Amino acid sequence: MTLLKAAEIDRFVANPPEDGGVVLVFGPDTGLVSERATRLVSKASEGESDPFNLIKIDASELSSDPDRLIDEVLTIPLFGGRRIVWVKDASGKNLAPALDPVLKLQDWQTLVVLEAGDIKKGVGLRKLVEPHKRAIALPCYADNDRGIDQLIDAETRDAGLTITHEARAALHSLLGGDRMASRGELKKLCLYALNKGKIESEDITAVIGDASAFEMSELIDAAATGDLATLDHGLERLADAGSKASVIANQTLKHFQQLHRMRNDVDKGKSAQAVIDSQRPPVFFSRKPKFAQQLRIWALKDLEKAMSILSEATRVSRLNDALGVPVLSEALLTLGRAARARNQRR
Repeated sequence: MTLLKAAEIDRFVANPPEDGGVVLVFGPDTGLVSERATRLVSKASEGESDPFNLIKIDASELSSDPDRLIDEVLTIPLFGGRRIVWVKDASGKNLAPALDPVLKLQDWQTLVVLEAGDIKKGVGLRKLVEPHKRAIALPCYADNDRGIDQLIDAETRDAGLTITHEARAALHSLLGGDRMASRGELKKLCLYALNKGKIESEDITAVIGDASAFEMSELIDAAATGDLATLDHGLERLADAGSKASVIANQTLKHFQQLHRMRNDVDKGKSAQAVIDSQRPPVFFSRKPKFAQQLRIWALKDLEKAMSILSEATRVSRLNDALGVPVLSEALLTLGRAARARNQRR
């Protein structure tokens, strides 16, 4: 199986193979998984939704009737055209009895798209299809800074809008956990600012001010400054809003990695304010005092310990949703207590 790199995925989705094969779309960003699977199917079918050629199957149906997949793959389109079998919700299902006969075929023209969640290397569907030369895997991970910028650029360009640097910086702290949710928030923001021609910081506060992403920033700052009162209830609010512990853990880790780079610059003789002002994308204006406080609290060796704790919390929460919230809660409380103790000493 070919595991495509991030730079290759968009090109593949825009130009899917003309012959048959199996494409596994998987990853922790369920919104991005859904978006890429949908775009791939749309491109491969050239926008046609003929029910004779585009077959949508829930994976649970294949678990109870494994022969159906090979039957659909070998069916010749009645009126010509491309036949596509789109298998939804393929995570956690035993699809080996259904997929094995397909993968043993020497040649077939049907494109099989498997839409799945997060799958570790060497297990489940990845283990099943990886050895096959006609299988392609499209991993879908949370957007990094570059991916978020590309998403912002695409949506604002389509809407005919520009965006200020500070507004862009604010969006970086709000987006990235789930592609579909991020795109939805951007579309809502563009619609709000449509008659202005430009998106500014106050627009984001007005449109997304109560979103869980803002609460996530507050939660991260609470842990990094030792604000235990805010921290105590923040994780519960985020869980109630449907936020995943793995997303929060990863965003917190990214924040502490940024603090580590900034602290290193301060230790080299730069002023904290100059370091904060030089960040790209820029730090949102309302968070600059929090960053300054955190740079006073955290030394390099302490930040390294914090990143180790958060890396483990991120790993565990990605592997086991049930353990995600308690493990992340313990990690954030550990960091919050450490920050509070250092703040009090200072």
